[in-house]
Amino acid sequence: MKFSIITASYNPGEKIIQTMKSIQDQTFDDYEVIIKDGGSRDGSIEEMMNVPRIKAAVEAGKVQVHVQEDKSVYDGMNQALSLCKGDYLLFLNCGDFFHDDQVLEHVAKWIKEDLSKQNVEDKAGQIKVDQISRNDIPTIYYGNTFCSRTGAMVHSAPSITGFTCYRNIPCHQSCFYDRRLFEEKQYDTSLKVRADYDHFLWCFYVKKASFRYMDVIISDYEGGGISEVKENQKLDQEEHKLVTKRYMSAAELLKYKTIMLLTLAPLRRKLAEDSALSSLYHRLKNMIYGK
Repeated sequence: MKFSIITASYNPGEKIIQTMKSIQDQTFDDYEVIIKDGGSRDGSIEEMMNVPRIKAAVEAGKVQVHVQEDKSVYDGMNQALSLCKGDYLLFLNCGDFFHDDQVLEHVAKWIKEDLSKQNVEDKAGQIKVDQISRNDIPTIYYGNTFCSRTGAMVHSAPSITGFTCYRNIPCHQSCFYDRRLFEEKQYDTSLKVRADYDHFLWCFYVKKASFRYMDVIISDYEGGGISEVKENQKLDQEEHKLVTKRYMSAAELLKYKTIMLLTLAPLRRKLAEDSALSSLYHRLKNMIYGK
């Protein structure tokens, strides 16, 4: 079992050190970190290398620092993907953290138990540990997210459906992707704010990937990502429309739009994004999920 944790950065300040501390504090040690920096000029990479613990990990090869100019955050992520050796990939950006120091340990155990159920038993009816391997069907393991900006706990949908894909997919920072899903398709860099959404829908509709929900809080998400910035909201809506048309039929889109209209989706979105009301909103939503 091995994880590749990708951290994209550009002038992140002290956030990169805080995110690295969150990773290095993990009790589960079988992981690598790929820091893909787009050419920061704020001295953050140099400052990070002054931290003895991080410097030692870089010298040992456990942390790779790859500095190269990129055209966008998704272009930078694509550059990092070519360096990954882990079975499962997680994108944890600067300013985002693991929720606690046992996240990777919980996820590794969850995946191992899930794969044990999927693998064929040997003649003695036992599964040997060294025979446990990834399923032929690539899997995305995903969990829950704490939003630092609003102070709300966001539980992901317990199952992924077409409507889930249209409405709201799990937080990117709480998804562990089978590496094979990126070997076949990387991020579409023509999309400025929805490339991760496009890839997730490709996994669901085209690759027919398997999705496994883990009732674990994976990450503390800083909030304010590129799709949430005010000046990108119009572009976010345009790219959502473009991506959904790529993968969903006209009839399917009409059905989902009707459901969203009848369930007061615009109002619910405002509640979810309001720092004063989001906690109450998500508590009510989690009750529906049975959490």
